Amino acid sequence: MSFEIAIKVEGLSKQYQIYEKPYDRLKQSIFSKLNRLFGRPHKEYFKEFSALKDVSFEVKKGETVGIIGRNGSGKSTLLQMICGTLNPTRGSIQVNGRVAALLELGSGFNPEFTGRENVFLNASILGLSASETASRFEAIANFADIGEFIEQPVKTYSSGMMVRLAFAVIAHVDADILIIDEALAVGDAFFTQKCMRYLRNFMKSGTILFVSHDTASVKSLCSYAIWIEKGYLIESGSPKKICEDYLEAFYESQQGSHNAFKENLNLLTSLPDQALIDGRMEFINQSNLRNDIQLFSFEPNSPSFGAGGAQIINIQLLNKNGKSLSWIVGGEIVIIKIYASIFQYLSSPIIGFMIKDRLGQGIFGDNTYLTYLDAPYSCEAGSDLIATFEFPMPRLAIGNYSISAAIADGTQFEHIQHHWMHDAILFKSESSSIAGGLVGIPMHQIALSKK
Repeated sequence: MSFEIAIKVEGLSKQYQIYEKPYDRLKQSIFSKLNRLFGRPHKEYFKEFSALKDVSFEVKKGETVGIIGRNGSGKSTLLQMICGTLNPTRGSIQVNGRVAALLELGSGFNPEFTGRENVFLNASILGLSASETASRFEAIANFADIGEFIEQPVKTYSSGMMVRLAFAVIAHVDADILIIDEALAVGDAFFTQKCMRYLRNFMKSGTILFVSHDTASVKSLCSYAIWIEKGYLIESGSPKKICEDYLEAFYESQQGSHNAFKENLNLLTSLPDQALIDGRMEFINQSNLRNDIQLFSFEPNSPSFGAGGAQIINIQLLNKNGKSLSWIVGGEIVIIKIYASIFQYLSSPIIGFMIKDRLGQGIFGDNTYLTYLDAPYSCEAGSDLIATFEFPMPRLAIGNYSISAAIADGTQFEHIQHHWMHDAILFKSESSSIAGGLVGIPMHQIALSKK
């Protein structure tokens, strides 16, 4: 295997034998042997379940690969086979380097052992000698930060404490490949941030397989993504595209596949053009606080999906005087107007937007749901709906951004997604005074003083 490849999976499949009754397993064992012995027709007493079906991919050294898919799709089965805790039915796996895995909560721990004893047990499984573990124990205990519980049996731990201890161990075993399966979802915010700092540092030289239902984390952390569904590898490639396709498929599975909004595209009339003005003129051009943001036109044919009961037909960015903008300055009051045509009765329409960076991470956004929570704003088929959002534009780091928008019917938690548009408007932050972070907040004052 090439030393540029950390993990190579070829034609991987995993089948399980499912028995309806306990004694069917005994009958299978006895009669299958007798039938083979006497050359009689073979009868199966089980049903076969395929958890993984002919999956192939490669992970290069230094890559961070996200694996997404719904519960039961085969993600955990795949990771267990890569780690060697589960044997494949067919196919091959090649791994180049030491693997450290954080899989099912509490896996690799003996509940009767203390935290200290489990550190030595887990580290030995991952390839460390007792003396190596002893020299690193203080660092592991400090990272886990569970105090005196390190001397208590693991069966007394909360789920968060188990994750702390497990992650602390894998962070100190000099692994080449980290495999993490949703375990960080149960940690507290402070420890999760500590883990993320470690992962981002590890990404500089190591390889990571990262399973998560949080597509924002996948887009933020990963350089490549794999989508697994019902045991099959559906798609792989750019994390942004894979997560968007996964999101679309999720909504289609909930409400069916509809493309009615595409059929109605030719029936819609475009809004009249408005003269564009340069919003920068209202600001002092020499100001070191200026954040120039160039806007591009609304793209009606951007990737989209939905049930088709309504369609977004235009998005505008205006200044506080209602004039369309070609440029925005960070800190300026802006108005986003989202125009939608309604094709069927909507009892509780919700229109919203999200500003995303080039990786597809949501920077900020909002929707109309809470504003009309007590008095839903219904609309009839054949009508038009306009959502207006007014806010000060944050200062943005230099880079490319986009606005995604959607219209749905229902509540924040249960709704029909009628039209979701990815990257409906692109824009670019040309200059910025941000010292760090995703967005900048204008400071009223920054000063140094002596006592």
